[in-house]
Amino acid sequence: MWITPEEVLLANALWVSERANPFFILQRRKGHGKGGGITGLLVGTLDVVLDSSARVAPYRILHQTGDSQLFWSIACGSSRKEITEHWEWLEANLLQTLSTFDNDDDITTFVKGKIQGIIAEENKGRQTQEDEDCGKFREAELKMRKLFGMPEEEKLVNYYSCSYWKGRVPRQGWLYLSVNHLCFYSFLLGKEVTLVVQWTDVTQLDKNDTLLFPESIHVNTRDTEHYFSMFLNINDTFKLMEQLANIAMRQLLDNESFSADHSLPKPCKTLRNVSALKRDLDARAKNERYRALFRLTQDERLDGHTDCTLWTPFAKMHVVGQMFVSNNYICFASREEDLCQLIIPLREVSIVEKADSSSVLPSPLSISTKNKMTFLFANLKDRDFLVQRISDFLQRTPDRLCGLTGQSVSHSNTKGRHKSRNSYESLMNIAALRHLIVLTKEKMKEESWNIHFFEFGRGVCMYRTSKTRDLVLKGIPESLRGELWLLFSGAQNEMAAYPGYYAELVEQAMGRCTLATEEIERDLHRSMPEHHAFQNEMGIAALRRVLTAYAARNPGIGYCQAMNIVTSVLLLYCTEEEAFWLLVALCERMLPDYYNTRVVGALVDQGVFEELTRECLPLLYEHMQDLGVISTISLSWFLTLFLSVMPFDSAVLLVDCFFYEGIKVIFQVSLAVLHANMEQLLACTDEGEAMTILGRYLDNVVNKQTVSPPIPHLHALLTSGDEPPPEIDIFELIKTSYEKFGSLRADVIEQMRFKQRLKVIQSLEDTAKRSVVRAVMTESAFTIEELEELYVLFKAKHIMSCYWGASSTAAERHDPSLPYLEQYRIDCGQFSQLFTTLAPWNCGLHTISLAARLFRLLDHNKDSLINFKEFITGLSGMYHGDMTEKLKLLYKLHLPPGTHNHELSTITTIFLSWAGNGKGFLKKCFSCITECFIVVFSEEKVKDYKYYLRMWAKEKEPKKETIKDLPRMNQEQFIELCKTLYNMFSEDPLEQELYHAIATVASLLLRIGEVGKKFTNNGSKKSDLQPLAGEVNPQPDKEDSSGEAGSAQSLVSKALAEAQLETPPQPTNGSDEEAKDDTSISSYSVVSTGSLQCEDIADDTVLIGCGGGVAGAGCGGDCRRGSAVDADWSISFEQVLASLLTEPALVNYFEKKHDIRNKMAVCKTQRAVERQISSSSDHELAHLT
Repeated sequence: MWITPEEVLLANALWVSERANPFFILQRRKGHGKGGGITGLLVGTLDVVLDSSARVAPYRILHQTGDSQLFWSIACGSSRKEITEHWEWLEANLLQTLSTFDNDDDITTFVKGKIQGIIAEENKGRQTQEDEDCGKFREAELKMRKLFGMPEEEKLVNYYSCSYWKGRVPRQGWLYLSVNHLCFYSFLLGKEVTLVVQWTDVTQLDKNDTLLFPESIHVNTRDTEHYFSMFLNINDTFKLMEQLANIAMRQLLDNESFSADHSLPKPCKTLRNVSALKRDLDARAKNERYRALFRLTQDERLDGHTDCTLWTPFAKMHVVGQMFVSNNYICFASREEDLCQLIIPLREVSIVEKADSSSVLPSPLSISTKNKMTFLFANLKDRDFLVQRISDFLQRTPDRLCGLTGQSVSHSNTKGRHKSRNSYESLMNIAALRHLIVLTKEKMKEESWNIHFFEFGRGVCMYRTSKTRDLVLKGIPESLRGELWLLFSGAQNEMAAYPGYYAELVEQAMGRCTLATEEIERDLHRSMPEHHAFQNEMGIAALRRVLTAYAARNPGIGYCQAMNIVTSVLLLYCTEEEAFWLLVALCERMLPDYYNTRVVGALVDQGVFEELTRECLPLLYEHMQDLGVISTISLSWFLTLFLSVMPFDSAVLLVDCFFYEGIKVIFQVSLAVLHANMEQLLACTDEGEAMTILGRYLDNVVNKQTVSPPIPHLHALLTSGDEPPPEIDIFELIKTSYEKFGSLRADVIEQMRFKQRLKVIQSLEDTAKRSVVRAVMTESAFTIEELEELYVLFKAKHIMSCYWGASSTAAERHDPSLPYLEQYRIDCGQFSQLFTTLAPWNCGLHTISLAARLFRLLDHNKDSLINFKEFITGLSGMYHGDMTEKLKLLYKLHLPPGTHNHELSTITTIFLSWAGNGKGFLKKCFSCITECFIVVFSEEKVKDYKYYLRMWAKEKEPKKETIKDLPRMNQEQFIELCKTLYNMFSEDPLEQELYHAIATVASLLLRIGEVGKKFTNNGSKKSDLQPLAGEVNPQPDKEDSSGEAGSAQSLVSKALAEAQLETPPQPTNGSDEEAKDDTSISSYSVVSTGSLQCEDIADDTVLIGCGGGVAGAGCGGDCRRGSAVDADWSISFEQVLASLLTEPALVNYFEKKHDIRNKMAVCKTQRAVERQISSSSDHELAHLT
């Protein structure tokens, strides 16, 4: 690549000159290429250990003038080919021009200007990302692709200098982190270490600090473990590795491949060695933390944050913290946790103005909202820029009016919301379940919240402080529960952003019948059946609409058990639309991945809970692990937020705390429950006893302040009638959980979730592999170990398509809701790659065509994709079938694809056989119709239903295909079969003997076909058993059959010769053509002297290819009649089998057993080579089909 000219003082230090002219020198770095000795080893080692590994290419071109000692570096290259192209361009375009200059300074100025102009021209066509990345980083990316064979689609994120521990010896080198791979390269004194790990294979990622591996990062896969240390900034490296591993896990879970965000704002200054992808990932991490902190929607993007102070009127003081500005919100979080938090939606903002600065209040900024609240920020570093950014976002905010008009509109909108709320009340108010006389404690709670609203504000812009949390822990009044749930969860903002969205979804989804709606209908009457609100059609209909609307919104989740229980509770205190948006907040933000088909999120939090139990209750943890209780209880606790295991009035208080605190409070209460029952649990001897103790305890957690009548609970059946167990106050339980386990932090929980997510998803992948292997092991003769390795290779092909593209999108091939066997599928191009490596039949260049034929044969549903079972079916026939099975597979591969479905061919064969009998055909049809009429309409012979079940089962049984079911093969297909067989024998030790055998068999089969043709032509009637490929002129019966046989044999002779000549194309020189001709004649001489009498092959011989085209179509003149494919000629599989059995060489070849383990080992080593396959080559392979 051309580089900006830079001065070089010592041109020959560590470099070797290879070419030179009066103006330029081409040099190679010592330690690269051949030779070099000890100096080359030392230079190569220095290049790896020092930063020069990423910035010095092995070749360069210098510009020099006269006797000057100053050189200019103008080009570098990672390969000799690249640098040679630049050198030849310089010689062709600049040498003659430079020779006309008289002054050396003018020459140097001209060369520098010319090179800079070339670079500027190249940069015009480059992508934005490449322009943003600095030159040093681009060089490192090029080096990564060269070292590890990565295609251009694989993007480098960052690279770090570190040590890789191989055994107990550290290897200093460079760690390259790309989107899909972790790579390491080291070269020390001639010893090279190369490591490539796919992120999807990582099962554990930890940051350790031990005596053996100080300050190291531990990377585990299923088979190996790796340690990296000596990082300059280990925390930054580990965070990036966590992000990339998370992206890979998301890809395994939802098949979501990584896509770069090209809309990021450009940096104010060029960041050294920081790629655009690294900035993208950093921005994503900040966005995730920002959204999680303030419970904002998934599409909210942080624009920036700055330190500031906020005036708090309730405390009469300035609180130090940070202001966050995004496209729809202005947020504030105090530096001290829980001191103050504020969310101001831009839709509520009416005025933003700069106040006068003073020594007491520097750089103040005042923000007023439509509900007449004013917020005063100060100590802003760049106030003018901040105001401009907020003004830009305000202009983009839809339906926002400023000033008095905005206030009046806000007032009218508020009335409309109240009216809407009154017209669609919650189920609790509709059922009139509240007591007419409000209890004193409930009234006191309401009064406390009213005071809080007066002091801290009400609605979205309310100040959220530790006092807010204290009020939540004391219980939210039922009259305010729906409003505050919407506020604390962030659902209110989402509902305001998409008005009318829920009604549209309901209108679209209702009436449709899908798998999700069927599951919803089954669970509707199981949702809190003990509650009066769901004992009538009104409550059931509301629950149906909300669940169906969400299934339509998120088909990836659809519906999952436990969603009905949570949604029914939401409907008790919210309107349908509010309950819908709360469900969205739960499923997509607050409980991520909880309600998908594999409840991955709940399993992850179950692992987190086990880890917390080990840290907080170590003695109990060991005992519970022995009993296997934790994994049993935690799933039901987390999925339903205790609603299914605790009395409703108590569990709903935990839901209050959950919407304010998040998942942290669920972990705290779970630990408190175990701690309260520790002595009894330690005395348990089995799982059932422990479950009974915990179930009885949770059933007796009561809420003495409830205003609703008690609701019976399922776990009441576990209580003993002799002595009622003591009641546990829910408020005391919550208080205890905060006192004993309140130190839990949200960031710590997220870190633990990451570790558990790796384990859970990889464990689910292992479970899927075992399930698939069990499903196919009965239908193949491969061992379990071989099937597991084949599944890994098959899955790797699918995942590669997610990385670098293919002929069809990977998302279409992977559906997590399908059975494990159907989840991963590959296309024809990927199947061809696996077939070429794994199949025992190597046919040279003909292998791709054979793979395409087999793919079409295995693709039963014709969707251009095959699953693992179909893949194994094809391989098993080649490896473990007997000679008949192998030949039958080869025979079927050369019949027209798509017309040989087993059931269709069987029906066609029966139909044609009946049709050939004339009147017998009509008689059998009539007898069948009569029999059906009798069975359906006869009342005298009423069959038992078991009879029809047996008949139905018999019809559904797959009928085993026999050799008689196979259609006949015409001459065109037979020629293709001969070509395939000829290519199969090219690398066999008994090659010549097999060639002679197949020539003998081909000659015999040709004569059999000729005999059969004459027998058919001389019959009374001619039956067309199969459509043939071409049309021929009628031939007289008296024509000599030997002439016809000779014509047909000439076709096969040409085909076999052509098959052997299928070698990679060579340069069209006369000598090469002569050599090729000599080779073909000598190797074909054995066939020529066999029983097949080969005629001289003329230039105008017509051959039919596998695609139905004429191979010799390019010939001039009319083709001879004797060389045309005979349309009446055909043979059966029985004839092919019988003929092949006459040749011992062919029998031994097809009965020979093959070991697939060696092939699989080769396939694993070739995975690095396959990285070089781009999407264009995949398209070419797919085009062959």
